[in-house]
This record gives sequence, structure tokens and C-alpha cells, in this order.
Amino acid sequence: MGFAKITDEAIAELRSRIGKPLKRTTAPFYSEINSDASRHFSAAIGDDNPLWNDSEYGKGTRWGSQLAPPSILYSTENSVSGAVEGLAGVHAMFAGTDWRWFEPIRVGTKMHTTAVLKDMVEHKTRFAGRSFQQIYHVKFYDQNNLLLAEADSWCFRTERDTARESGTKYEKALEEMHVSTDAEIEKYFQHYREEKPRGAVKRLWKDVNVGDVINPLLKGPYTVTSAVAFMQAWGNYAIRNHRIAFQYYDRHQRLAPRNQQNVPEPPVRVHWDNDFARTVGVPAAYDFGPERVAWISHMLTDWMGDDGFLRRLNTQIRRHNPVGDVVWCNGVVTGKSVDGDRHLVQCEVVGTNQTGALSIKGYAEVELPNK
Repeated sequence: MGFAKITDEAIAELRSRIGKPLKRTTAPFYSEINSDASRHFSAAIGDDNPLWNDSEYGKGTRWGSQLAPPSILYSTENSVSGAVEGLAGVHAMFAGTDWRWFEPIRVGTKMHTTAVLKDMVEHKTRFAGRSFQQIYHVKFYDQNNLLLAEADSWCFRTERDTARESGTKYEKALEEMHVSTDAEIEKYFQHYREEKPRGAVKRLWKDVNVGDVINPLLKGPYTVTSAVAFMQAWGNYAIRNHRIAFQYYDRHQRLAPRNQQNVPEPPVRVHWDNDFARTVGVPAAYDFGPERVAWISHMLTDWMGDDGFLRRLNTQIRRHNPVGDVVWCNGVVTGKSVDGDRHLVQCEVVGTNQTGALSIKGYAEVELPNK
């Protein structure tokens, strides 16, 4: 199976789009954040916080209504989740987002967004040879044109054949795919029995100190079912069926490589198809980048409680999490500041797998009440 190469001509054409609105033809998965959307997205990331799941509970909080998880915005605009333009047939690998939230995401919000290509940054990698970091800047508005959030989000465009022929950088992991022991499974059960959101108990800014550890959050072990659960609530621009699918592939003929039965399928199948995942240099089917960012967001919102507000989350995806892996999300308070009437806490956040390998890392800023 051969895939497209990155050419100077294709890069020049793509660079000509910098600063221009996307030529988007695919609608977002959610144009309105209703109660069902919030509940389903929460379930997809394993977040049982009643603030996202119970409309009556939300009425009793400082917000006066049910909210949705901050990371649900991944479902309201395609490019922020990795649906990049240009370089037809060249693999796009989601690699991170710098989120800034200005308002909570309220149930009932009707969304609209703007997105522009911000930059194309060339990189030389051992994994895939020549690659480009494709960065989009996205703004998220409600029905009253109130700016809710903005984000810089990026993918790496890599040559699938180069990645495969150079040999996967996860070759050892492929040989030793993690199989959980009974003792590990019992450990996970016990941890999940004890995990819970802070809820209505206020975490006050004055009580937080540099060096404080954020309550760890467990995600996994990852399975194909995990991928299906996330896909159901996050959505993906390329997931469609039958007539609609073939009409879409007809319009975008480089989008869907043929599977082993010679049938076109979109590249997102790397998340449930081991063989196809290996064609892009990864040892097995693996999790979604936006999903992993949502896990870190979940850890922070559990820790901060109902009265906190996640202001910023800037994360970098560092490796894939193949099926079988677990990710432990951790964080530590690294600073405190006051900006007008806002009391802010700065944090370093990381996710590591069962061997301690770094999966995701980043920086967060949380606003907390002080009385």
C-alpha cells in the first residue's frame, strides 16, 4: 500500500492559506450543547461529575445551571480536533492544543466558531522523516456572540510510508504489548472505587500551596471499546456510512485508503484497526489525542470543585497509548497569582503509562474562589 508524499508544491499551496478562513464543508458534531450532549461526552471520558450530568444539581451551584465539560468544545469545531486541510493523502497526527476558556460552557449554548490556518512549521524527525506542524487558531462563540474560548491546535503531517519503513519507534512495545495481571485489574477497581469529584466542597485559593499534588486520575486500561465510547460522543468528520460515505469519498478521493477487503475506509480507523495503525508506524490501535487532553481536563475539574474555573490548558501529546495501556494523570501546583479579582493557580500536568513512559504533558491555570 502506498501513500502520498509531502511535496514542496503542496506545502506552498497550503502556506498560501495562512490567515484565511477554512474551506470547511463538514458540519461540527455538536452545534448545540444540550443536556444529552453534555451527559454523553462526560460518559465518553469517564467523568461522572454531576455538574455535567444533572440539570437539577447545576441549579444549586454558583453557575445556576448545568454545565458541560470544558473539553466538549473539541466536538464543536473540526480543525481543533485534527481535521486539517491540504496535503491530500498525507497522514495527520493530532499533537496538542493550547486552550484558553473565558466563560463556562453552559447547557443550552448554541455554538458557532471561526478557524484560520495559523502556521506551518517544518520539522525533521527520526520517526517519519520530513514532517510539518500544522497549527490552527479557533475561536468559540455562543448564540449571543460571546467569546467562550479560543485555542491553538496542531497536528503533525507525516508520510505514512516513511514512518512504516523507518521502523516503528514503538517496536519494543509491540513485542511486549501490555497484558494486565489480575492484581493490576484489582488495583484499578480499587482506585476507581475511590475516585470522585470534589463537588460542592470549595477549594480556596488561600489554602493551596506550591508543591500541592493534584489528586491522580486513572484512565484505562485502554480498549477498542474505549475508542468506540469516545467516538460516539466526540464525533468525527469522516465517520459516515453507505451512500453518504461513498459520496464523501468520491469528493475526497485521497481521504480513504482501501482496507484488506479493498473497501475505502477513513484514516481514523487507526484507533480500532491494529493492522492499519501499523501502516503509520504505530504498534497497535491507540487512543485519540483530544480524548487524552479531555482526561487531563477531567483531573483538573475534579480537583478544583464546582466553584473553580479552568482558565487554560496547554498540552502536548508525546506518544500513543496502544490498547492495553493505562494512563495515570497527575499534576502539581507550581505557582499562585492574583490578576485583578481573579485568584489563579498554575499547575504542571502529566500523563504516564504503566511503565512510566510520558504520554502527555502540559501546563494549566485554574481560577479558585478565595472565600
